[in-house]
Amino acid sequence: MADNVLADKIGELGTSLASIKEQVGNLATDFTSKLSANGEVSAELKTATDKALSELGAVTTRISDLEKRAARERDGGDPDVKSLGDMVVEAATAKGFNSSQRGQVSIKADRAAITTANTTQGAGRSTGTSLVPGARVPGIFGIPERQMTIRDLLLPGQTASNNVEYVKETGYTNSAAPVAETTAKPYSDLTFDMASAPVRTLAHLFKASRQILDDAPALRSYIDGRARYGLRFVEENQLLNGSGTGQNIAGLVPQATAFAPAFTPSAVTGIDRLRLAVLQVVLAEYPATAFVLNPIDWAKIELTKDAGGNYIIGNPQGSLTPTLWNLPVVSTQAMASGQFLTGAFSYAAQIFDRMDIEVLLSSENVDDFEKNMFTIRAEERLALAVYRPEAFVTGAVAAA
Repeated sequence: MADNVLADKIGELGTSLASIKEQVGNLATDFTSKLSANGEVSAELKTATDKALSELGAVTTRISDLEKRAARERDGGDPDVKSLGDMVVEAATAKGFNSSQRGQVSIKADRAAITTANTTQGAGRSTGTSLVPGARVPGIFGIPERQMTIRDLLLPGQTASNNVEYVKETGYTNSAAPVAETTAKPYSDLTFDMASAPVRTLAHLFKASRQILDDAPALRSYIDGRARYGLRFVEENQLLNGSGTGQNIAGLVPQATAFAPAFTPSAVTGIDRLRLAVLQVVLAEYPATAFVLNPIDWAKIELTKDAGGNYIIGNPQGSLTPTLWNLPVVSTQAMASGQFLTGAFSYAAQIFDRMDIEVLLSSENVDDFEKNMFTIRAEERLALAVYRPEAFVTGAVAAA
């Protein structure tokens, strides 16, 4: 029943209640005066008084029921459906049943048996019925998220510009030598070059209705989380593999030095090649700080066994941080399968954040306003400066 219909009913009953109260008041006065004068009242007066009191009680009860029904409708409940608890409480009250007594309360909800075949779903429900509603688990179960790692390896930084410029030493001829007294000292040659890392914008948009945002707070937080995750996902790939063309960041792998081992051991393995890559970084006068591998390649290394079937690297019962040659191993699917990257991550490259991840909601454009929609925008701005490309080495994990 609609709110206005209930209000009209309550108003009509209120008018009747006022009239009945007036009638009861008149009868009570008449009843009292005649009882005082004669010591008794007529049977007609008793009948009229009892009828008026009965009508007064019935109208009061109906008004109370309608007010409760209106309250349930305002709270979003179904006014025509009583829960099993409501029926039990009402039946127990009618029987005068309380906690100090023992016994049974019998409930009859309907003449017919209650089954899913004769109960309704109700408006807006896709599952369940009026008496057996579908169980709703709160929140939203999202898809799996990749663990981000590359940003944590690099030097952090901030910038207020749209371009990060830095000076790189491109050449050094060291002429330092023992010098005799009173003789001229030799000059060493140094050459420099100006390099730059432009700030790039990573962004994407979502559409959502006003009703969804109002009625589902969990969806709002979900969209916010997915928007941020989407940016971090692309950021990881850009920091590692960005081509540097167009609006792409110049990533670590394209700028890294190709693997060129100082020597080749006999029966070389992937583990050997990674150690030789570390050596290559060291020979470039930088300390290697980590390995970046695809999860498949790291799994192959961990499963490597000796002639006796014992694991060389992996330990099925171990819980230590993955390491190889005393360096932490970062496993990410952003790294191409079969390839590796090692280098001086915390020395030779730096991230500059121009704007941290920002999520904005707007309905300002005409299309959104007319359709009661919101546009959700998530974006960030950052630059990557690779100071010494020779401090990074990349190549194939396995020998050709």
